[in-house]
Amino acid sequence: METTGVELVSRDARDAEFTAYMAARQPSLLRTAYLLTGERHAAEDLVQVALGKLYLSWDKVQKRELIDGYVRRILVNEHNSLWRRAWKRNETTTSELPDQSVPAHESHAERNDALWVAVQRLPRKQRAAVVLRYYEDLSEAETAEVLGVSVGTVKSQTSRAIASMREHVRDLPQLSPEEER
Repeated sequence: METTGVELVSRDARDAEFTAYMAARQPSLLRTAYLLTGERHAAEDLVQVALGKLYLSWDKVQKRELIDGYVRRILVNEHNSLWRRAWKRNETTTSELPDQSVPAHESHAERNDALWVAVQRLPRKQRAAVVLRYYEDLSEAETAEVLGVSVGTVKSQTSRAIASMREHVRDLPQLSPEEER
């Protein structure tokens, strides 16, 4: 089967358009994927799979302004699919919670680390809702669309997530105004 010059130009234009999109958005997608997975290599794999799926359907995307939402949806769905596989689970259950001591003085970095630990402890659906709402700065409606759930579900998931995170970081000492800078 022979391809015509018109088909080659069209394919080259499509590839150039996709390459430009990928170059512009890959760092942001990688950050989002990292927040979802908690691991750099897993995040890179997740972004690679999402961009591969996006490329396969690139010609079908009619509204180019909605591509970011579409690829975020792919990220979340792929993360959920990978998470469901038993061999991917890193969690172990125990009957006792570990004791956690809090240092008398913590810097911003230490507080951010504690907050990150709290995010990582969230169930996957709550983590996805928090990442999309507060990191990606999506509205409740946009988050609901990406996750494929109702706005009420987004509200309840983020509410539960924030309550859980507050519980985790509740005992951290408050920073003084000088330390907040």
